Amino acid sequence: MTISDIQIPHGLFLAPLAGVSDRCFRRLARRYGAEHTTSEMVSAKALCYEQRSRRPVTESRVKTAILAAVMRDESPMSVQLFGSEPEFMAEAARLLESGEYRGNCGEIPPAAIDVNMGCPMAKIVGNGEGSALMKDPVRAAAIVRAMSDAVKLPITVKIRAGWDQNSINAVELAKRLEEAGAKMICVHGRTRQQMYAPSADWSVIRAVKEAVSVPVVGNGDIFCAADALRMLRETGCDGVMVARGAQGNPWIFSELIAAMEGREYTPPTLTERLAVALEHAETLILQKGERAGIAESRKHMAWYLHGVRGAAGARDEVMRAETLDEVKAVFEALQVAQRTE
Repeated sequence: MTISDIQIPHGLFLAPLAGVSDRCFRRLARRYGAEHTTSEMVSAKALCYEQRSRRPVTESRVKTAILAAVMRDESPMSVQLFGSEPEFMAEAARLLESGEYRGNCGEIPPAAIDVNMGCPMAKIVGNGEGSALMKDPVRAAAIVRAMSDAVKLPITVKIRAGWDQNSINAVELAKRLEEAGAKMICVHGRTRQQMYAPSADWSVIRAVKEAVSVPVVGNGDIFCAADALRMLRETGCDGVMVARGAQGNPWIFSELIAAMEGREYTPPTLTERLAVALEHAETLILQKGERAGIAESRKHMAWYLHGVRGAAGARDEVMRAETLDEVKAVFEALQVAQRTE
């Protein structure tokens, strides 16, 4: 599939995941086959306000700008903005396109700018942002129009099925967004009210695909190749976006590509899985220091252990670990136990 001039051969996207899809996570996903990644969500207003401060630039004062950094080896990658005011969203888009903003530590502009209209968290929707925009299609379209008019980069949007079961309006909104200039629409087949409950409604994705001419990417309940192939078959969508299915399992993209190309897929061994988990933790420590890096890595380590025999006890120990050496010791003991069974 193609978004403007961005080529995505198999249509495989890593979803934006707050607190998860940082640079380390994105690079691992790309190594194993993700063809397009997206930043953690970035507050448009916070990015703009960081530019207005007259205080010296320090890392503690430009936290938002750091989230928006894009490195050359990450392209194609989008930066996802959230906000509810068209003027701030357009201003933030201009900053991202130019790269001329305080605290920018990236090497290149993003390939596209994504608009978050799907986040269901209370602190986001309480400000009229994220999936709250599903309730205000006019404002949602105005945001996309303002951004499209402000920059040459393609504007994409991630939406949900609707706010709740009584207001499924993804098709109506998608039409408005396309008219306003959106170049791609990703549809999560759940309402905001459903949050992340099981059984996404893929029929909504199909309805959006049939209603617009821009590429449509499906999202929701992709945990293996069979899921992705079924979504593509049942909805006709142009690509799939993997979220929770990639947590602790960046190899899912290798699995998807193999299935799409009709090749056999060999999953990683326990040794390979734990080696990548440790690499993930080590990279986080290099970026954030051992204390913060270990704290950040615990959830990832728990995900890497999913489905492993004896994982319950190992997971508990990892969640209490305070150093990388402690994590290594847990993994070594787990492998010894596996070999002696």
